Amino acid sequence: MIAVKLDGLASAKAIKSDLSLKVIELKAKGINPGLGTLLVGQDPGSLKYVAGKHRDCAEVGIESIRIDLPETASAQDIRAAIRDLNQSPEVTGYIVQLPLPGVVDQNQILELIDPEKDADGLHPINLGKLVMNVSGEMKSPLPCTPSGIVELLRRYEVPTSGAKVAILGRGLTVGRPLGLLMTRKGIDSTVTILHSSSRDIPEAIRGADIVVAAIGQPHFVKADWIKPGAAVLDVGISRVKDSLLGDVDPLVAEVAGYLSPNPGGVGPMTRAMLLTNVVRAVS
Repeated sequence: MIAVKLDGLASAKAIKSDLSLKVIELKAKGINPGLGTLLVGQDPGSLKYVAGKHRDCAEVGIESIRIDLPETASAQDIRAAIRDLNQSPEVTGYIVQLPLPGVVDQNQILELIDPEKDADGLHPINLGKLVMNVSGEMKSPLPCTPSGIVELLRRYEVPTSGAKVAILGRGLTVGRPLGLLMTRKGIDSTVTILHSSSRDIPEAIRGADIVVAAIGQPHFVKADWIKPGAAVLDVGISRVKDSLLGDVDPLVAEVAGYLSPNPGGVGPMTRAMLLTNVVRAVS
């Protein structure tokens, strides 16, 4: 058995096509969605990711505003840039690209974002709304990678109701908010979040119907850990010499029922959901 490919590139393309039509409708009403990005430093991965976001904006018809600061930027410089983005009428949503270099407190910086312009869905107010809303429509922005994962599962009709989900990683951008999303009514999964102090990780994964790996350790998840037919989403990525490697061993494809590639799986969905947040903010 070879796993069905959870094709994030194809799914993201379909989402962006729908968004393009929505943007045309909004502009006809005089509403112009605009995405802002704040990048500090020259991290190669961050540079590539931000550039991709602006290409996506051009593809969909969303205005894009980019602020780049040097790695030597002070916390005061970063706060001033955020103040400008909060006040700019051209920016309807924006992101602060993480990680931030140096000793800047990332949580304090995220709290400065106008919650209504929080395109990443990581402001404490918006995360708090996710905690409080177990059911019903979410009007606040959702964290992009978790919502991209849920959307990818939905598009490939992977069953989630009652499914056992093992999430490797408890970070702010994936693990913690994904656990909240997967347990909402209508998705109805049972979630276990695994981390560096978890005992017998392989055994915990063997019982899972859905596995999400987001720890940034190359090929950490082995084929003999996977329940035959399970859905496996490879999120974490590491640079090894000149190659980018995911958290999931390629041999997992011979056991799993569904597998998202890395790159080409969850990454494009993250960017598509970012655009979705920007458009929804003014819809």
